[in-house]
Amino acid sequence: MAISNQNLKYLRKLRGWTQEEFAQKLRIKRSLLGAYEEERAEPRVDVLETVCDIFKLTLDDILRKDLSDTKSNYLAKRRAMKLASGRPDIPFVPVKAAAGYLAGYAAPEFIDELNTFTLPMLSGGNYRAFEIIGDSMLPTPSGSVIVGEKVENPEDIKNNMPCIVVSRNEGVVYKRVQKNGRQKNKLTLVSDNPAYHPYTVNADEVLEMWQAQIVISKVSSQQRWDMNQLSNIVTDLQEQVSSLKKRMN
Repeated sequence: MAISNQNLKYLRKLRGWTQEEFAQKLRIKRSLLGAYEEERAEPRVDVLETVCDIFKLTLDDILRKDLSDTKSNYLAKRRAMKLASGRPDIPFVPVKAAAGYLAGYAAPEFIDELNTFTLPMLSGGNYRAFEIIGDSMLPTPSGSVIVGEKVENPEDIKNNMPCIVVSRNEGVVYKRVQKNGRQKNKLTLVSDNPAYHPYTVNADEVLEMWQAQIVISKVSSQQRWDMNQLSNIVTDLQEQVSSLKKRMN
């Protein structure tokens, strides 16, 4: 396989993109990308230039170097670029990458290819940013980005600590974490929106936890409670309390 064809396939897989996703970014048909990867056609120069823009490469890199070869140090160069700013780079996991994150969260190659940013108020530490969708954590609006610091020891978790929780069964969720006093192998995940009921997960199913430090959201996306919605929530809570009292009696 020609080096450029091989590099296209390598870079696509490094980002966890399907051929359809990569083809859209390159503004070509998926079938044409398939022909490039299978060496049935030579990649056009304009396509290679777009690839170089995406991955911060030169045409010489993509035409002459085997980027999958450790001697090329492609990933090492990427890491060096990210560290040059002096502030910790924060990898960003958008909703579209959540499924791939579950499979590659521990793989340096996957993390290195996530887009990153820095924040002036954060220094040191191990941070990661996750996009959240849905209204379970209102008033934090859907589409917000939660910047969390890695929880190295689950024992350090305090009740009601807001965290991004990455688990095998639930995926990536943003909740408040409560420890279960009676069952130490269980964690209770609680939404800020009382319309959503708490639920428990097995501690051994949790892959990572990131304590929320900063919430980033668009001004236009700030949401307010609807009074009718609040009334329905209060009514629902009253019914739950009444039901509990009857059981206790």
